[in-house]
Amino acid sequence: MNGAETLVHTLLDHQLDVCFTNPGTSEMHFVAALDKIDGMRCVLGLHETVVTGAADGYYRIAERPAATLLHLGPGLANGLANLHNAKKARSGIVNIVGDHTASHLALDAPLTSDIHGIAAPMSDWVHTTACVQDIASDGAEAVRRAGARPGAIATLALPADVAWSEVPEAHRQAHATDSPASADSAGDAEPRDWQAIIKALRDEPQSTLLLLGDRALRESGTLLAGKIAAATGCAIHAEFYTARMERGAGRVRVPRLPYAVDLGVAALASFRRIILVGARPPVAFFAYPDKPGRLSAPGCEFLTLSTPQDCPEQALSGLCDALNAHHLPPAHISELQQTQSLSGPLTPEGIGKVLAATLPAQTIVVEEAMTTGRGFDALTAEAAPHDWLTSCGGSIGFALPAAVGAAIAAPERRVLALEGDGSGMYTLQSLWTMARESLNITTVIFVNRAYGILRGELAAVGAGKPGKRATDMLSLDRPNLDWSGLAQSMGVSAVKVGNLESLTQALLRSYSSPGPSLIEVIF
Repeated sequence: MNGAETLVHTLLDHQLDVCFTNPGTSEMHFVAALDKIDGMRCVLGLHETVVTGAADGYYRIAERPAATLLHLGPGLANGLANLHNAKKARSGIVNIVGDHTASHLALDAPLTSDIHGIAAPMSDWVHTTACVQDIASDGAEAVRRAGARPGAIATLALPADVAWSEVPEAHRQAHATDSPASADSAGDAEPRDWQAIIKALRDEPQSTLLLLGDRALRESGTLLAGKIAAATGCAIHAEFYTARMERGAGRVRVPRLPYAVDLGVAALASFRRIILVGARPPVAFFAYPDKPGRLSAPGCEFLTLSTPQDCPEQALSGLCDALNAHHLPPAHISELQQTQSLSGPLTPEGIGKVLAATLPAQTIVVEEAMTTGRGFDALTAEAAPHDWLTSCGGSIGFALPAAVGAAIAAPERRVLALEGDGSGMYTLQSLWTMARESLNITTVIFVNRAYGILRGELAAVGAGKPGKRATDMLSLDRPNLDWSGLAQSMGVSAVKVGNLESLTQALLRSYSSPGPSLIEVIF
């Protein structure tokens, strides 16, 4: 058994059985091992940022890491944008990156690069396997790191000679005897700010906010937060960017903080203290002239109930105990919105209502509709129960790859990818993978033929009115993109819609049909 085969066995022994791949020459022995050994689902992406984005989406739904297979430093570099998003989302991923042999590195061949230097900014752990005897233990450590709480990016460089060398007999069973990966244990039952939190909720609940993030936004966490709100009258909000939020009818409604600085400041102005439950103190996404970087009111006090390393359900349950709230029905339960027939021209508000009225129960929504979708949060709060995933790092080209990973993690569920035309062009190759894997993904592309969000940002930062050159840099015309044609060329059925009636019918047809489809919404 060679090193590559040992690594595949190690990954499988540690319950890692999905690998998103874009391999090259240095990885051919690992490819051969994946071919020879049963149990690993291998999913090809036509660009490395599709691969890494899919691994991010997979983790958010499966709650366990997948592997990526990347070709040397340049291949890893191509995937860094979505690794950035994954790191901000605290997703666990094991990157397997092929490398030259030690002797060939000395020759400085064209693809020689500093893999550790490339990996480090987006990885929590980077390691090169020095000899074939270490491959099993190194692979097990990579899975352990990625599968901890919170999830982490573990990057393992696999030199070609380590992959092709035979593992000595004495080391061949190492992969079977290593301890399996497990999540970190929960933090202390009583947080350091416990007494101050209790006092704030009892004495001044109207000026106290529960700010939920990370795993606190699962249904079990929001249910407990709703009970605390019912007992005290405190407010509940979620961070704007959420790795996975379980929401919709029958669940506690937790509004996300606004993206825009002025709206965010207004939303937080009345709170003298904010209790953090897996969340961070809210800040503006960018710096703007004469606007604050922190969105909270001056002098606001932050109290920590739980961090992403902790179990938020345990912390919130303890708070319910202290407030005698367990017996109370939760506040802010969303009621199912009655289905309504919508007609007329396409507007962001109308689109949001159509999405809410047609969404199947347990859909996974992956949202990167930056210009059109800002108001979708409030408009879909009373839709059927669903999960809502957003890019946590702001690197665009997230939604389509993440939809691929989510669909592979939960093949029984429909995935809805909401994507802008500018963002979608970063990772349009995802459509090919959707077709190849017959994934149940409905992709909606909002076509405004511009980087619409940047037109707004130009004014927001005080850069003045755009002239011809600036307008050209922010426009997607000359020529116009044909998303339906692009989708069909990659095996995905597509339709163009120009009003709310046709959008409704296109969504319903897609939801009732297996496999992927694309809806091109043209304003």
